[in-house]
Amino acid sequence: MKELEPPLIIVNFKTYLEATGRRALELARKCEKVASELGVSVAVAPQAVDIAAVASSVSIPVLAQHVDPYPPGAYTGSISIEAVKEAGAVGTLVNHSEKRLRIDEIDEVVKRARDAGLEVVVCANTPEVAASLSALRPRFIAIEPPELIGTGKAVSKTRPEVITDTIKLIRQVNPEVIVICGAGITSGEDVEAALNLGAQGILVASGVVKAKDQEGALRDLVNGLVRGARFRFRGV
Repeated sequence: MKELEPPLIIVNFKTYLEATGRRALELARKCEKVASELGVSVAVAPQAVDIAAVASSVSIPVLAQHVDPYPPGAYTGSISIEAVKEAGAVGTLVNHSEKRLRIDEIDEVVKRARDAGLEVVVCANTPEVAASLSALRPRFIAIEPPELIGTGKAVSKTRPEVITDTIKLIRQVNPEVIVICGAGITSGEDVEAALNLGAQGILVASGVVKAKDQEGALRDLVNGLVRGARFRFRGV
């Protein structure tokens, strides 16, 4: 399975019916197809119950949507790092605005995931929070203003300063962190704008999952990623 490398698009399946069970497999295969045809990194984050089936069916990176900070043991209902790795995930999202954790819990997840060889994409709701979380040394931070999630109002166009301020503050704390962004992104133009602002990828959900043409919607986003990457690295 391929590793998580920028520039990239992470498609969060959330718990949408359009990406549950067999539909999760279908969407993951569409993502794999587009990633292969256009030569870009596309990762998927299905529900925990679908990780094993998806990971065994596609070659693109598969992430968990969440893990808990607890070791294996008597923690009924929790999702362990060891379990998602065993299922085939190469990493996990953590602290999404719909599944927030305390900073000590995030710290524990980052440390335990690192020890287990898993990537962590830590979500943050403000530039200041993102900077604080970068001190925990995750490889990726995703900045997502929660008020824009699912609105179709792209953070890269509606509030571009969120992206630029996040990058600026994180660079002062941990310049090694890879910054991606999300919230309201639905078009290739939104993605291109995000990369032009300095982001190295995007986190998207409903813009792909709930689209009438999922593959077409993803292809549009990926084309924006390609254009944005060319802009960022022109002359290199």
